[in-house]
Amino acid sequence: MAEVQTIAVEESRTEEILSIQQRRWRKFRSLKRGYYSLLVLLGAYVVSMFLPLLVNNRALVVHYQGKTYFPAVRDLLDLPLIGQLGGTPFIAGEELGQAGNKSECNYRALKRQYEQEGTGNYVIMPLYPFGPIEDISIEGNEPFMPPLSRTEFGELRLFGTDDRGRDVFARMAYGFQISFSFALLVASLSYLIGVPLGALMGYFGRWFDLLMQRFMEIWGSLPFLFLIIIVVSIVRPSFFVLVLLLVVFSWLGIAQQMRAQFYREKTRDYTAAAISIGVPTRRILLRHILPNSLVPIITFFPFAVVGDIGALVSLDFLGFGLAPPTPSWGEMVSIGMDNLTNGYWWLVLVPLGALFVTLMLVVFIGEAVREAFDPKTFSRLR
Repeated sequence: MAEVQTIAVEESRTEEILSIQQRRWRKFRSLKRGYYSLLVLLGAYVVSMFLPLLVNNRALVVHYQGKTYFPAVRDLLDLPLIGQLGGTPFIAGEELGQAGNKSECNYRALKRQYEQEGTGNYVIMPLYPFGPIEDISIEGNEPFMPPLSRTEFGELRLFGTDDRGRDVFARMAYGFQISFSFALLVASLSYLIGVPLGALMGYFGRWFDLLMQRFMEIWGSLPFLFLIIIVVSIVRPSFFVLVLLLVVFSWLGIAQQMRAQFYREKTRDYTAAAISIGVPTRRILLRHILPNSLVPIITFFPFAVVGDIGALVSLDFLGFGLAPPTPSWGEMVSIGMDNLTNGYWWLVLVPLGALFVTLMLVVFIGEAVREAFDPKTFSRLR
């Protein structure tokens, strides 16, 4: 009995030593469903950053007449708004020995050619040698190939092809990277705008709060879908254009939540005490009120990601999203619905399955975060 009491005392002392953030992390790790969902989702997202080296119709390495080329590595160095750091990945077939091919080299055919010639040239292809935008214009791509089928050269099509001969697995994988990156970027930018504005509205109030409230009411009443249609009819919809359009609307809810939190916290005794002893306003906002107001905002972040993924998929499905041939789950579902009655079920099942699994994992993470940040979990008044 004495040993049990000693162990209980030691555990209570350990709990007292841990900070509130450490205890929240420990609580989150104890929620296995959310913790493992986070590991799976982060692992998949990190792997998706290297998709040009794993899922691509461009070769990893081409050795031809003593020279070595790395087309897929150049794809990996294609950065948004910056461009190709390693030069263009385009290499004409004639440069690598494909007679008469002035367009981009067909690396799968080139690999077979080198193997037949036996001259010491070689091609190393990615693990899955199909790209997300190559279509029937490239040899070996046929429309509506069923899942687990093989090409005439023995290459496996994991989830088949769509109506244009594009590989469904490749488009699904790249679509995950685009959708998740889009949601993270929109949610993060919305927080960067909404949190400071809501904090200032809630703390200072008066004319600033009144003007911002009227502006938010007018701005929030604008029809979002109609605005998207107008913008898409004027400019070509790109990744960053859609991010901007969603951010200018999604920050409104974040600002309203932060405004309510700061209104509540500025009436607390600790705020009044800080003001009475002359603590600077910036320090009161950043060091005292903000940490006590972030819990609802943090717990809402995973659900904001879910909403942003759904928004992009919906816009792509309606035809107002990313411009073709960008890999998109919404466009894949749209193509699948158009061909569902013809028996091409995998064109709908694969993107919807990927969407379902991704959103389910994010929701599991959100539930675990909400429970880990619940004040009742560490309250002494339970």
